[in-house]
Amino acid sequence: MLYALIIAGGEGERLRPYTWDRPKPMVPVNGRPILEYQVLWLKSQGVTHIVMLCHYKAEVVQEHFGDGSRFGVHITYTVEPEPLGRGGALRLGYQQVPPDQEVVIGLNGDIITNQRLAPLLAYHRRKGATATVMLVPLMSPYGVVRVGRDGHISQFLEKPPLPYWINAGIYVLSPEFFARLPEKGDHETTTFPALAAEGKLFGYRSRAYWRAVDTVKDLREAEAEVKALALT
Repeated sequence: MLYALIIAGGEGERLRPYTWDRPKPMVPVNGRPILEYQVLWLKSQGVTHIVMLCHYKAEVVQEHFGDGSRFGVHITYTVEPEPLGRGGALRLGYQQVPPDQEVVIGLNGDIITNQRLAPLLAYHRRKGATATVMLVPLMSPYGVVRVGRDGHISQFLEKPPLPYWINAGIYVLSPEFFARLPEKGDHETTTFPALAAEGKLFGYRSRAYWRAVDTVKDLREAEAEVKALALT
């Protein structure tokens, strides 16, 4: 048995008009909501129970997924009475996780990936981490030109990876993490810095496919990538 908590209450203001009548994670990519890609991916990686952490237009998520049976997983929901922030949402959702669970998967509801969970879980356990953050390379938003001192252009590189890693919004979390979450606020500005200072926060560098859908431009790129990779 493996649990996942999905932060699914975002309004997605940069994805208007697609989010006027649905939360950001329910925006369709090639006809399928982002959240559905996540549910199918999590199931393929051994997750059996999913808690959807909802707020904005929660009923859209609930009506689409129901109890999860048609997707082969068990799905339950939390609905925030007021915006709690991502940390507060995770704290609330964790109340639905049995106390015997050694680890829980946490993820933002606006990403699509094909990362295998087994190596991520193994890394977390090997490090004895309280929280492990999946990291992906930061990609340049622009094409890059290589040019010599004499002005000779030797190469064009289309949006290459930069020498930095960013938070992919996918986490492996131990019980101590949830005990240290704020009731209201963001874990990335509260719990994560505290754990980092104590040497309990680790990063797993991934080269798997990963896409965050934040803007209409991201949505169009995701549609092309998902189609090319035949992701389901």
